[in-house]
Amino acid sequence: MMHSQLKWVCFVIGIVLCSATTVDAQLPFYTDDVDTTPRHKFHFEFSNELDWLQRSSLPGRKQNTSVFTLNYGLTDRVELGVNIPYLKIINERSSLLGSPSGIGDTQFGVKVRVLDEHEGSKLPAASVVFYVEAPTGNARKQLGSGLGDYWVYGVLQKSFTKRTTGRLNGGILFAGNESTGLIGIGDTRGKVFTANGSLTRNFTPRLRLGAEVFGAVTNNFDLSRGQLMGQIGGGYALTEKFEFTFGVLGGRFPASPRGGFLLGFAYDFK
Repeated sequence: MMHSQLKWVCFVIGIVLCSATTVDAQLPFYTDDVDTTPRHKFHFEFSNELDWLQRSSLPGRKQNTSVFTLNYGLTDRVELGVNIPYLKIINERSSLLGSPSGIGDTQFGVKVRVLDEHEGSKLPAASVVFYVEAPTGNARKQLGSGLGDYWVYGVLQKSFTKRTTGRLNGGILFAGNESTGLIGIGDTRGKVFTANGSLTRNFTPRLRLGAEVFGAVTNNFDLSRGQLMGQIGGGYALTEKFEFTFGVLGGRFPASPRGGFLLGFAYDFK
């Protein structure tokens, strides 16, 4: 048992330290990209994710998370963002809470693009992101954490070919917790280390497909409260401004869903 847990600890740490770096749009992936919204322009994303929860989440059986994201280019290298989730938790009939729904915790963020990728250079593109999460969700109904969260992470992005791009995110949540409803590490107030790695390929000018791995552990590397997820998915550009996105995911450990799927879209106000 200890040997098995040690393998998973090493695996998650490996993601943080040396995962391959990611592609061109965020959705459906959790892995962020280095790109920032052009100066004085808006970018909007919507996603709806339905997850089947781990047995440790009982009486919670399923969770539906709709996320509305709006980004604004303050400059060509500085982006402001707001992220508002709407949750519905489907509990067993015996639950005294019923199946609550409502707004979750709202995130406010700043992304700064610090380095561009240049042809012929081995250096990746890079950005730094800082998020503050306000406790706007009802903690009594398990829709919010009841805590203010402070999270900083870095983004590396490298083009391996003209069609294939890798990304790596690594960060630290300094205070609060990183849960969204019943998903995520929610029973700690200490530091949480997060890491994402993804690889995406543009198969046609309109179609991109990819895969990612997402991991999170507490500062004492307690896997019984950890999170490890994988997702495959992609996007199809219906127009120059509008992209339809889709993904299928699965997870391990209590803080991850057993499985789920995601549908969404992204729109650029150009």
